[in-house]
Amino acid sequence: MRARLGSRWLRQAGLGLVELMVALVLGLLVTLAAAALLVSAQSGYAAQNALAQTDDAGRFALEAIERAARQSAWVDLEREDAPPSSAATAARIGGLDNHVLAGGGPDIANARPGGVNGSDVLALRFDGAGAGPDGDGSVLSCAGFAVGAAHEGWSIFYVAPDAAGDAELRCKYRGQKNWRSEALVGGVDTFQVLYGLDTDEPGDGLPDRYLAAAAVNALDASLILDGATPAERERDLRRKTHWKRVASVRVALLLHGAPGGGGREPLAYDLFGPGYSGADDPGTRIDEARLPPAQRWRERRTFATTIVMRNAAL
Repeated sequence: MRARLGSRWLRQAGLGLVELMVALVLGLLVTLAAAALLVSAQSGYAAQNALAQTDDAGRFALEAIERAARQSAWVDLEREDAPPSSAATAARIGGLDNHVLAGGGPDIANARPGGVNGSDVLALRFDGAGAGPDGDGSVLSCAGFAVGAAHEGWSIFYVAPDAAGDAELRCKYRGQKNWRSEALVGGVDTFQVLYGLDTDEPGDGLPDRYLAAAAVNALDASLILDGATPAERERDLRRKTHWKRVASVRVALLLHGAPGGGGREPLAYDLFGPGYSGADDPGTRIDEARLPPAQRWRERRTFATTIVMRNAAL
C-alpha cells in the first residue's frame, strides 16, 4: 500500500513538457496583456496631460491679452503733469492683419507681412503709474513688468517661430532702456483679432460692427481730411480715426499639443465661427489638410473671448 502511494506521489511530482509549455504560454499572455494595459494607461495619461497643458496655456494667453486690453488707453488723471484728454492724440489701440514683428525696433514699426498662418498683431498703449521707472506696481506690461508714470507702456501681441521652428505667442514691450520681446505660450497655430467699432453718432460705447484691422485702416483711408499740409492732415486723421471708435476686441487662438490622431480625417477650425466671412482675412480658418505634415496630426484647441474696452481709446 505504501509503495503504491509512494509511486503515485512520485508520478504526480513535477510537470510534463506539455504542461510546462501551456503554463509558459499562459504566463506570456498575461504578461503581454498587463504590458499593453500599462502602455495604454501611460499613453492616456500623457494625452490627458498634454491636453491639460494646452488648456492651461490657452487660458493663460487669454487672461494676459484681456488684462492688457482693459488696461489700454488708461491715463492717470491725478498726476500733476497728466496729459489733457485731446482728440488730437494718437489712438491707444492698433493692429495689423497677417503680419509678424522682426527683432528690435520700436512699437510695430518693424512689422512685415506674412504672419504665421495669417496671424495678426495687436498693439496696446497705456500710461504708467507711480514714481520712478517701476512705478507703484499697479500698471504692468504684458510681460509682467511694472511701468512708472514717467513712461508710456506698450503691450504688443504677435506670433513668431521659436528657435526650434514651433510658433509661439509673444509679448513685445518697452523696457527702461530698449524694446524687448518675451514668449507667453508655445504651440500656436494662429492668433486672430477683430475690432468692435461704435459707429453710432454720437457714440454709445457699444460695438456695432466687428472688423479686421485691414478693414479699419480702409475706413481711415476713405476719410476726407482737413489741412493744407501733411502735418495738418495727420492731426485731423488722429481726430477722426476709426481706431478711436473701438469699443471691444474679439480675440481667438488655435493651439496644438502633442502629435496624435493620425488615423482620423483632417479637421478645419473656424476661429470666429462658421458665420464669419473671413475670405479676405487669412488665418481665421485653419484647415489641417493644408498644414505641413509635421503639424497636421495634432490635438488642437480653440480659445476665444470678447473684451470690452474699459477706457476710451482717445
